[in-house]
Amino acid sequence: MGIIDIGSNSIRLVIYDGPARVPAALFNEKVMAGLGKGVSRDGMLDPDAMERAITSLARFRRLAEQMGVPRPRTVATAAVRDASNGQMFIDRVLDLGLPVEILSGDDEARMAGMGVIASIPSANGIVGDLGGGSLELARVVDGAVCETSSFPLGVLRIDAVKAKGPRALAAFVAKTLKKSGWVGKGAGLPFYMVGGSWRSLARLDMHLTGYPLPIVHHYWMPPNNAQHLVRVLAHLDRKRLRDVVGLSGARIPTLSHAASLLSHVVRQLGSSELIVSAYGLREGLLYSDLNAYQRAQDPLIASAREEGARQGRFPEHGDLLDRWLAPLFAQEGPADARIRHATCLLADVGWRAHPEFRAERGVETALHGNWVGIDSRGRGMMAHALWTSFGGQGIVPMISGLCSPSEILAAERWGLALRLGQRFSGGVADALVGSRLALAADAVELVIERDNAILYGETVERRHKTLAAAFGLPPRLVVN
Repeated sequence: MGIIDIGSNSIRLVIYDGPARVPAALFNEKVMAGLGKGVSRDGMLDPDAMERAITSLARFRRLAEQMGVPRPRTVATAAVRDASNGQMFIDRVLDLGLPVEILSGDDEARMAGMGVIASIPSANGIVGDLGGGSLELARVVDGAVCETSSFPLGVLRIDAVKAKGPRALAAFVAKTLKKSGWVGKGAGLPFYMVGGSWRSLARLDMHLTGYPLPIVHHYWMPPNNAQHLVRVLAHLDRKRLRDVVGLSGARIPTLSHAASLLSHVVRQLGSSELIVSAYGLREGLLYSDLNAYQRAQDPLIASAREEGARQGRFPEHGDLLDRWLAPLFAQEGPADARIRHATCLLADVGWRAHPEFRAERGVETALHGNWVGIDSRGRGMMAHALWTSFGGQGIVPMISGLCSPSEILAAERWGLALRLGQRFSGGVADALVGSRLALAADAVELVIERDNAILYGETVERRHKTLAAAFGLPPRLVVN
């Protein structure tokens, strides 16, 4: 699968592979062509920007073909849609062998909303997708996009608005959102930030706050951080901004515009919090093509199962482990239960590593894996559970910055239960199918069939005792 996204600020080629529900990006290249700069000035695509775009698109076309995707889906957004010479540009792209699908503003908003739903299935709030030529808003709830709008408020158009006066942007945003009926519609709801400019803002905030995890997806900010970033950017020079890890230099010139617009928009909406989504229009296009069964899959569980199968030794062993140890955690809510399930699916990811570094491999997989449908707290719990299951001692400092003490304790218990299950079963299904864990009032029980009693060796007994101690109870072996 391949998508070429011709945006107002950038042009990007992404080639995907892997499971349909959570495809992985095999190749991802962006060129900051700046097609929308001319549109904001005189209503036309700038000739130099068009030449840069055509050169890049010719390269993308050849790369995609050599990667086995001869006809990548090619879409264009606000700049091409609004430019008086947009059709001429489309004809030139067609000459390269790339038919262009021009998305309407509502299409853009809907696909951005679908992208957020694809990565955060429980999303309930307002999605804002900021591009170079336009801003799209979409209301998402219960896995559906309910309402959409598009506004001529891209970062490349804000200079023209601000030129009318110091309060011109605030007034324009207020008037535009009031006229379209969006004022107050985000009250008490999250605002999901989509688009490279707003992701760059999030990276700046991560840098300023010393956030321990370099993952922008599902990064959380209070709504007043938007105005705080406006003030910060007024005093930061480009040299200091270049020190921000992951911040593209091409985004720096429009960063203050992105911050100003974010501040005004969330104030008018009444948003309660800001959440960054790394998924947007392109992922929404892919998600919209899935059938109902594929959409219903949990993206975290689907990707963890794929990764576990790729790196592990025993297919389906993670699901067995989860069912085996679940009785110990019957009081957990569904949110923690799905994180625990994902952890079980990854229980064997460290076996190829040197024994001294298997715990580190588990932490690396959990913290830095390309997961969606999980926040930093969930990553931290998965990491600590895998660290513990592979024999890691103590607490990795980064995890302490992501999880509370009670969450770390819960993850440690998951890890100890995994550690017991892996040793007891040797990774083979029979031992798990013929046994079960149970949390009694006075002990942590391992109930096994008589034929498998021989599997309860010294190491298994020791790990059983360690697990029980984490619950403040003694172990008890029950042989049927």
